[in-house]
Amino acid sequence: MKLLSHNMLTSRCIKGVVEGYPLGIIANDVKVSSVEFNPEFISRIIPKIDYKALWSAADTLGYAEGLPNEMITDFDNNEEFLRKIHHVLLEVEVITGELVCPETGRKFPITKGIPNMLLNEAEV
Repeated sequence: MKLLSHNMLTSRCIKGVVEGYPLGIIANDVKVSSVEFNPEFISRIIPKIDYKALWSAADTLGYAEGLPNEMITDFDNNEEFLRKIHHVLLEVEVITGELVCPETGRKFPITKGIPNMLLNEAEV
């Protein structure tokens, strides 16, 4: 599960959960792969992500070094920043672990990079 995906996942569908975001991450296996840098894509995706949640996830996994903990202005013209965001969004991948609902503590397994967000009937 790439951190781009993590940034968009929520456990709001669980009965009684108001926000369910951001999900916590417990990583057992993390893989870093090289992905071709596309500054235009990264510049377009940044306004759509929750930067605070991304920074927190990257920090939890040990990949926030060099990333400011607040979004910078004029990021379009800062290639170094775009490369760092590219790295955490697209190159860092949780292979096995769990996502944790911040409100209920419900854990969702991550297997082979795929989070299983299926709910039990009683949770819906």
